[in-house]
Amino acid sequence: MAPTPTRDDKFSFGLWTIGYNGTDPFGGPTRPPLDVVHAVEKLAELGAYGLTFHDDDLFPFGSTDAERQKQIDRLKKALDDTGLIVPMVTTNTFSAPVFKDGGVTSNDRDVRRYTIRKILRQLELGVELGAKTFVMWGGREGAEYDSAKNIQAALARYKEAVDFLGDYVLSQGWDIRFAIEPKPNEPRGDILLPTLGHAIAFIDSLEHPELVGLNPEVGHETMAGLNFTSGVAQALYHGKLFHIDLNGQRSIKYDQDLAFGHGDLHNAFALVDLLEHGGANGGPAYDGPRHFDFKPSRTEDENGVWESAKANMETYLLLKERADAFRADPEVQEALEAARVFELEQPTLNEGETIESIKADRSAWEDFNTDAYFGGKGFGFVRLQQLATEHLLGAR
Repeated sequence: MAPTPTRDDKFSFGLWTIGYNGTDPFGGPTRPPLDVVHAVEKLAELGAYGLTFHDDDLFPFGSTDAERQKQIDRLKKALDDTGLIVPMVTTNTFSAPVFKDGGVTSNDRDVRRYTIRKILRQLELGVELGAKTFVMWGGREGAEYDSAKNIQAALARYKEAVDFLGDYVLSQGWDIRFAIEPKPNEPRGDILLPTLGHAIAFIDSLEHPELVGLNPEVGHETMAGLNFTSGVAQALYHGKLFHIDLNGQRSIKYDQDLAFGHGDLHNAFALVDLLEHGGANGGPAYDGPRHFDFKPSRTEDENGVWESAKANMETYLLLKERADAFRADPEVQEALEAARVFELEQPTLNEGETIESIKADRSAWEDFNTDAYFGGKGFGFVRLQQLATEHLLGAR
C-alpha cells in the first residue's frame, strides 16, 4: 500500500501539467480544458500543498486586464478555500508566435522589450501570491542554424534581462529568487544554457548571482545523456538548487514528461535518497517543493489525470521509504565502508600541506604499490548497487 501524501511532503504541480489536454505535434486535444478552481480543489483533495503556473495557463495569451483579473480573483478564492499555496510562478515566453525566435534573446529588439514587460507582470503577480521562486525556462532562446544567432550577443542579452529583473527585486525588497531551467533542445534545435553546468557558469557572470539558482528537470538532463542525480548533487554543492522539476524520462528521446519514476527507476531512487538525506554521510539536502512537471498521457481521461497526479506523489513516497531503509541497513553501511565511499570526504592533502612536504612523502610515490591494484583492491561497487536494488524492490 502506497503512503498517503500530506501537505508536509511539499508536493506541488504545475497548472500546465494536470491541465495538459493531450495535444502533441501529431494530434490535437484528447481532453477538454481544466478549470483552475477545479484543479486547485482536486489537488487539495489528493494531498498536494502547492500549485504553480505560467501566466498563460491562468489567463489566455492576449487577455484583457479585466479577463486577467477575473481569473486571478478566482484562483485567490480557491487558494483561500483550500489552503493551497503558490510556491513558484513562471512566464510563458515560448508559445505565442511573437516568441518564434525567443523572448529575451530574440534578434528582434522590440520582442525583447515586450518580453521583459510580460515577465515583469508575472513576477509582480507571483510576489502578490506569495511565490518564493520565479522559474525561467528559455524554451525558444536558441536557434536551429549556426549563422542565425550570435550566441555571445544572445548571452549578453540574457544576462542583461536577468540583471535588470534582479535589480528590480532588490529595489523592492521582495523575498523571491530566480531559478533557471536548462534544456538541451526541443522546441528549438539548440537551446541556450542547455545543461546544469552551462547554467551554473552563466549564473557566475551575473550582477546578482545570489538571487539566481537552478530548476533542474529529470527529463531535460536525461535528454542530454546526463545523470540527473549527479547534476542535482552539483547544484546542491554550489548552493544553487532553488527548485526542482520531477518527472520520468526513458533515455535520450523527445521530452516525455512521464510520471516520476516511470523511467529510470534506479536513478529516481538515488535522487530521492539525495534530496532526503543529502548524500551517503549527510551533507546539503533539499527542503523546497517537490514539484512535478509531467504530462498525463493523451490516452487518459480526466480520471486518468488525477491517477497520474497520485502516481507522482505515491512513487516519491515509496522511494523515500526505500531510501530510509537503505540508509538504516547495517549491511549497506558496511558496504559503503568497504567501497571507501566515506573516505572520499577526507581531504587528500594534510592540514598545512606544502609542495615540499608531499614531495618528501615517499608513501605518496616512491613506496606506493600500484601493482596491488591489478587483480586486487576491488571497491565492491556492484555489491553496493545490488543492495540498493534489493531495497528498491522491497526484498529487504
